[in-house]
Amino acid sequence: MRRYLSALILGAGGIAILMSLGFWQVRRLAWKEGVIAGIEARIGAEPVALASIAEPDPVADLYRPVTFAGRTTGDELLVLSGQKELGPGFRVIAVFEAGDGRRILLDRGFIPESGRAMPRPGVALEVTGNLLWPDDADSFTPPPDQKTGIWFARDVAAMSESVKTLPVLVVVRTEEGDDQGIVPVPVDASAIPNDHRGYAITWFSLAGVWAGMTAFLLWRIRQRKN
Repeated sequence: MRRYLSALILGAGGIAILMSLGFWQVRRLAWKEGVIAGIEARIGAEPVALASIAEPDPVADLYRPVTFAGRTTGDELLVLSGQKELGPGFRVIAVFEAGDGRRILLDRGFIPESGRAMPRPGVALEVTGNLLWPDDADSFTPPPDQKTGIWFARDVAAMSESVKTLPVLVVVRTEEGDDQGIVPVPVDASAIPNDHRGYAITWFSLAGVWAGMTAFLLWRIRQRKN
């Protein structure tokens, strides 16, 4: 009886712990889905005039849709990137002079490697896009390559300092004017990690395995008694 009791306590305890972890991930999943839904709603909201935002704030104005007109200056920064359909290439971060006189960074989208050497002089554009302060860089991100001028992350603070703009980045959703062969890559929520469903399945599966092992142990104890 003592062996049965020990096996049952061990089994029930392990199952309870694993199930609780699974249900915790289910709650986290619901929370994350709510966060993503809120971000998607903010991304797709009605755009406001960029000129109406005196000083865009990285927290309050993150993902805010804006619209404005002006022109690129011909100065740009290239960020190493890639697209599934187009292969390796670069994001084009252009210096943009808006109609209200402010100089900002404009993420116009993607060009393949073959488009890097193509001239892209200043051009007038009417833009609808989203304010973004990307969290692309981390401690492992190398600094820009001094020889090629290629960047490895969209570091708004460093980029704006290098080309003398405000620390403001707008990612193009649509633009009217000469696209100069650049394919827009609008902001969306697809890059936000949401692995909680998989984690929940893992914990529940482990609980099932633990229950099976407990049943097997009880069977072995019974066999030994017989």
